[in-house]
Amino acid sequence: MLTKRIIPCLDIRDGRTVKGVNFESIRDAGDPVELAELYAREGADELVFLDITATIEKRKTLHQLVNRIAHHINIPFTVGGGISSVEDVHILLQNGADKVSVNSAAFKNPELINQLAKSFGSQCIVLAIDTQLEADGEWYVYLNGGRVKTPMRCIDWARQAVDAGAGEILLTSMNNDGTKKGFALDITRLLADELPVPVIASGGGGTVAHFVEVFTEAHADAALAASIFHFKELTIPDLKQQLRLQEIAIR
Repeated sequence: MLTKRIIPCLDIRDGRTVKGVNFESIRDAGDPVELAELYAREGADELVFLDITATIEKRKTLHQLVNRIAHHINIPFTVGGGISSVEDVHILLQNGADKVSVNSAAFKNPELINQLAKSFGSQCIVLAIDTQLEADGEWYVYLNGGRVKTPMRCIDWARQAVDAGAGEILLTSMNNDGTKKGFALDITRLLADELPVPVIASGGGGTVAHFVEVFTEAHADAALAASIFHFKELTIPDLKQQLRLQEIAIR
């Protein structure tokens, strides 16, 4: 049985870790280097770094900050934000990233996924999808940090991206983001069951029970969380211990 992964996320704005609710009401959550070092020490399986305003500000990811963090951790490190070319990925990998996360640029230019997968291998390419449940009962893809709605259904885009070479999906429910009321189990389960690549569930993790649900009911391969770790509401060692007690295979 494949073990499940626990992944803290550092959303970065102006060089600081921040966290919001439903992609809004952003507040400061601390120094990213200190948090990264803490999470690696506590037993996080991976770390995700998302430069959340790079696309909107039309700039590249803060590679110097990526480099500083990479020197303080010894776990797999995924970096996203503002990536739109093979050269962007080269720079981030040279500065310590193990994988890269692409989102809006890949949607606007799906050939980018194919180019990156051919250059670096599918295992290096994580497709991040920000999705929201609409009144018609469908989950749609949103771009530019949740600011721009597209007519594309989440499942359709995920299938297309995996066919193009994406090796993993980072699925964030905008409806659940920051609410700490639980992950979006239905859309997570749909992607996890339909796609041949790992699915990371993101958005809504607030209690141990929520992690149990997303692993057992939604079949997620990994669960990502931010505020509960940043604000010490739940520690990674405690979470992992509780999951093991629930007989969930955890690293």
